[in-house]
Amino acid sequence: MTELSGQCMCGAVTVTATPVRKALGACHCDMCRRWSSSAFVSFQAEPGYAALGPVRTYRSSDWAERAFCEECGSSLWYRVTAPGKMHGQTQMAAGLFENAGGSALKLELYIDKKPAGYTFEGERRQMTEAEVMAMYAPSEQGDSQ
Repeated sequence: MTELSGQCMCGAVTVTATPVRKALGACHCDMCRRWSSSAFVSFQAEPGYAALGPVRTYRSSDWAERAFCEECGSSLWYRVTAPGKMHGQTQMAAGLFENAGGSALKLELYIDKKPAGYTFEGERRQMTEAEVMAMYAPSEQGDSQ
């Protein structure tokens, strides 16, 4: 994949990131909707992404943190901090990049939490809250990474 360059609303934070795949996801959980005022649309970034400028992070749950521009408040990324196979996985805000990096929406998370007031066009994989939470639960074999 090609490295993308983007910026926050005010331009104080610049970001470079390479998508893992050419696909966007939309999360409808309560926190993402409060954070972004709608679904949080993002792509999974390869390790090695970079952000320059006044970045602040907020630990929003026991397993993740969210980053934002300290100047304008633009959402930057959501990163898994919990130990395990998803540790460090980062979902980069698609709106930072021109035309969302040219990717299409392929996944909706917390579909059972989506407000009735909007719907995305087209077919894609949709996961409920229970299915998403199961991704974060330790495996029965005692995954202690």
